[in-house]
Amino acid sequence: MKFQLLRLFSALKGLYQSTLGIKEDIDYEGTINGIKRDISFRGHTGWILMFSILIASIGLNVNSTAVIIGAMLISPLMGPILGVGLALGTNDVEMLIRSMKNLVLAIIIGLITSTLFFLVTPLDIVQSELLARTKPTFLDVLIALFGGFAGIIAGSRKEKSNVIPGVAIATALMPPLCTAGFGLANLRMDYFLGAIYLFFINSVFISLSTFLVVKYMKFPLVRIIDPVKMKKYKVFLYVFLFITILPSTIIFYKVIQESRFKLSAERFISEKCNFEGSQLVNYKLSYSDTLSVIDLFFIGKKVNEEKQYFLTDMLTNYGLKGVKNFPITRNTVIKVHQQEGDQEEFEERMAEMNQEIRMKVLEDIYSKNEQIIKDKDLKIKLLEEELLKISKKDTIEFQQIYKELKFHEKELEKYSFARQTELLEMNDSLYYLEIPTFLLRFREGLSSSARKEKTRNIEQWLQVRLNNPAIKVLEY
Repeated sequence: MKFQLLRLFSALKGLYQSTLGIKEDIDYEGTINGIKRDISFRGHTGWILMFSILIASIGLNVNSTAVIIGAMLISPLMGPILGVGLALGTNDVEMLIRSMKNLVLAIIIGLITSTLFFLVTPLDIVQSELLARTKPTFLDVLIALFGGFAGIIAGSRKEKSNVIPGVAIATALMPPLCTAGFGLANLRMDYFLGAIYLFFINSVFISLSTFLVVKYMKFPLVRIIDPVKMKKYKVFLYVFLFITILPSTIIFYKVIQESRFKLSAERFISEKCNFEGSQLVNYKLSYSDTLSVIDLFFIGKKVNEEKQYFLTDMLTNYGLKGVKNFPITRNTVIKVHQQEGDQEEFEERMAEMNQEIRMKVLEDIYSKNEQIIKDKDLKIKLLEEELLKISKKDTIEFQQIYKELKFHEKELEKYSFARQTELLEMNDSLYYLEIPTFLLRFREGLSSSARKEKTRNIEQWLQVRLNNPAIKVLEY
């Protein structure tokens, strides 16, 4: 039995060495010289770095993934980072100092170049590609670590491969540096700190993976360090890595909790927020580990307090409140916003929503009416009417206007107001135009010519008074 186990172990060892062994075919001298050659930023490499920074900044500015990938392929940032890992693995103090100096120089060049670009560019919209670099998580640590392993293993072979460009893309060193420049240019320190932290994570763990592989492959040491000092260095390294990883782990935990909250909240809304006579047109989720908020926007029959109490009680069953089912957040508040009977608050909350969410509300309203509305122009009219209901208020001061009219025109008996809809044809398309219209009635005995003249004078006065040249005045 013992003999069979030894044979099995020997066979597994041979299989490992033939398939996963990396200690064979190592080009020690070529690897060291190649990394040393790419450490410095002088002459052409400095210009290449600046141009790659500008390309990546443009890609982030226009949200182009292809442009960002191109910039990462051009970037020479990997050189000093690999140099730090190699220097630590071979105890080469001189190379370590040179690598650190050049890495700091590269960061300064990158920040200045990207900041200047984002100061002069007219596009200041925060795109998704840029936002993706502002909240690093523990997953970014793993990407940098595994990417560094792949890079140094491929770079140490006698036969070089195209792995290094792939590592540059996967670890994404360039975009975080450009995002940090965006944060400086727009005074967004949250963006700057998040992006710099992501760049720091990538740099540290690519260097760490290089250090580990260099040690495993037993690269020749430049100097021998005293074992007592080496022990101290290892303790310092462990503490440094722990401090580096800790914020990303916390952010990663919060991202997971926020995702769990959104899934549970959406399931809660889908299953419990359907009431007869009331239509949920949109919702907004705001997560916090202590107090989260679910904003519900209804139209139709009012959702009374009894129904709101019911919704609050149901939160516990979805892990959104209390201690049941491992709560995602300690407490969740439901806020119901409804046009009927709550017009002012509804409009205030809708005003806080961005344009994309507003359009989603209108699209939801349109989809509910799609069965009965077929004509394209009628669909446009429906959206315009719903938009007027949600976002516009009538600002005409009827009482004040009536007092002023009565003061100037003693013969005026009554007046009323309406919005007259006219159909306008332009470029083979039909458009609906709403015209504010005042209807006047004068006392009997006033001649026709006098009524017409007064009507014309009142129309001109109202157009100036209300600053609206489209106003019409008719006599009835």
